[in-house]
Amino acid sequence: MDDKELLQRYAAGDEEAFQELMTRYKDSVYAFLRRFLSRSDLVEDVFQETFLQVFVSRDTFDLSRPLRPWLFTIAANKAKDALRRMQRSEVTQLGNMFDSDESTIDDVLNALDHDAHMPYDDLIRDERAASVKRILARMPQKLREIVVLAYFHKFSYAEIADILGIPIGTVKSRLHTAVARFADSWQNAMVCEMAY
Repeated sequence: MDDKELLQRYAAGDEEAFQELMTRYKDSVYAFLRRFLSRSDLVEDVFQETFLQVFVSRDTFDLSRPLRPWLFTIAANKAKDALRRMQRSEVTQLGNMFDSDESTIDDVLNALDHDAHMPYDDLIRDERAASVKRILARMPQKLREIVVLAYFHKFSYAEIADILGIPIGTVKSRLHTAVARFADSWQNAMVCEMAY
């Protein structure tokens, strides 16, 4: 069965159809979130939130449109929400540390150094893959999401525009900027590797 048939069956109350959709897309959504978030502690929660949203939103899906972009739109929005929550939490924690009379400047610097470190996914062991991940993690969110959608998930410009809710021209511009930034960062990373 194709996605549309499965969604129709799910909308009619067949929960096995939802399970089939989840099985069909779980790996690609999980991989997208792993690359998008660069924080393994957030990926599992956002993954579950994404499929929960699909589960409760079955009545709002437009069956004339493909499922995959809608699903990735939900995943991208949930990931952005998680990053915003995390940033607010980190700012609050850091603010509390500055307000504390017991914290030294070394405590603050160690916290900043620790927060800047991105945990690496255990599944990616190859050093070059780790370099790609580090470069992506350091890119601004708007550029990172474009690269992930275009290169790792092979969405078209139109699909990316639909997922992110931006014009196609903006997609092309951001992708161009992202690729140029990635190339510069990659070249710098390779120069550093050769120096060792």
